[in-house]
Amino acid sequence: MRFAIVGSGGVGGYYGARLVRAGHDVRFLARGAHLSAMRARGLTILSQEGDFTVPVRAEEDATRLGPVDVVVLAVKNYDVASVLPQVKALVAASEQPALGGTRAVVVTLQNGVDSPSEVAAAVGEPTVIGGTTYMSTAIHEPGVIRQVGTLHRIVLGEAFGDTSHVSERVRVLKDALAGAGLNVEAVADIRGPLWEKLAFLASMSGFCTAGRSAVGVMREGPFFREMFREAVSEVLRVAAAEGVVTTTRAEDVVRFMEDLPREMRPSMMVDFDAGKTLEVEYLQGTVARRGHALGVPTPVMSTLYSVLIPHARGTRQG
Repeated sequence: MRFAIVGSGGVGGYYGARLVRAGHDVRFLARGAHLSAMRARGLTILSQEGDFTVPVRAEEDATRLGPVDVVVLAVKNYDVASVLPQVKALVAASEQPALGGTRAVVVTLQNGVDSPSEVAAAVGEPTVIGGTTYMSTAIHEPGVIRQVGTLHRIVLGEAFGDTSHVSERVRVLKDALAGAGLNVEAVADIRGPLWEKLAFLASMSGFCTAGRSAVGVMREGPFFREMFREAVSEVLRVAAAEGVVTTTRAEDVVRFMEDLPREMRPSMMVDFDAGKTLEVEYLQGTVARRGHALGVPTPVMSTLYSVLIPHARGTRQG
């Protein structure tokens, strides 16, 4: 299968390298020093499961990557709009049967719940497969991705159209990723898993970043668990008001949080410490706005949003 990885950072670089090692034809869209290093020395993965390096084909211009069967969109939410022209070029160059469809599909792996609709507005709903991933990875240095822990999980499903059963193209894609040794789950409707991850991530990233502390330190606070549970519940209530069916309970998310390594820091906190742009609008912000529009109170999430929004563009910018 032919893959284009749009966004070759922690998530895209890791999954792309695993696909290369499994024998798939993978092309990477990258830029700057990371691109130069990938071209010169390949892409290296540092992981508790074993380090490895693979030679890769990397470009800065998407028109040099196609045609492909699958476009994996792995940029941050705030970069989606800027890469959509590249995604459209890849889809346009791949007008041929792929995964049981009529052209290349685009798999969205952004945090939050907004990305499938944003991408579909550019390339059409039938082109989009929704996805979410659980993993802690980052660029360690140009050309090198480091994974923290061993967790890597992807959930894939349709975001539009018939969501009554797992589609054939989702099943085929799941099998390809699983064949690369990845932990992949196929679902009929991706909207539930997207909101379930948002319930965890918006809460965890909000508290840890606002508190400038890893999860272990936060857990020592006398009211943290209670407030964390309420934040998760707010997200799940907003999802229900939007007509999205979720199966995860707030207690399930709390238990997941309790089992995290003490030193775990969510990616938003890592970005905050590095002075980078934060995904506040797509995590805490989207819950607060949607809740307000639907008449669902979100006091905890709205407070976290208010505390973090001054830093959305990065602390280096004041």
